[in-house]
Amino acid sequence: MSSSEPLPQPLPQRRRLGRALASLAACFAVSGCFQPLYGPLSAGGDVAGELQAIAIDPIPERLGHYLVNELIFDLNGTGSHVPPRYRLTIRLRENVQTPLIDTVTGYPTAGSVVVNAEYRLVPVGGGEAVAKGSAIVVASYDRTSQRFADIRAARDAEIRDAKTLAHQIRDRIAAALAARG
Repeated sequence: MSSSEPLPQPLPQRRRLGRALASLAACFAVSGCFQPLYGPLSAGGDVAGELQAIAIDPIPERLGHYLVNELIFDLNGTGSHVPPRYRLTIRLRENVQTPLIDTVTGYPTAGSVVVNAEYRLVPVGGGEAVAKGSAIVVASYDRTSQRFADIRAARDAEIRDAKTLAHQIRDRIAAALAARG
């Protein structure tokens, strides 16, 4: 912009007010299209109550233990016992990758724990799945020349993966239960 060109002038007051009112009207128009995720369901009850009624099948290995504990807390953090209406089964696949290799020593300097979880939520009495899908998470960690530090860092990455997976699975199941209504 050269000094001889005029500076852009602000929009007239009327035009700004018109745009603000138009955007406000658009917000009101679509506000009825959305249903709160944790609001009441059309069939009665609410999503939080439905989540508390999910029994989680045991998952083998250490990562499975972390994931089950996180899901128990995320689905029913109240500690109350609710009779199960749904059964959640999860199958995990874990893979450790080393994307960075030191060119001098030839040893990896970083690692990534990649976890793929396939989940399926079915009614306790059997029947068609209420929700099913897969979630993939990755947690990276630094590797050093200290073996026990590497083991602990990899375990911390597993714990981060389990927390992220638990949140993803809970949110997807809650959305499926809310849509089912």
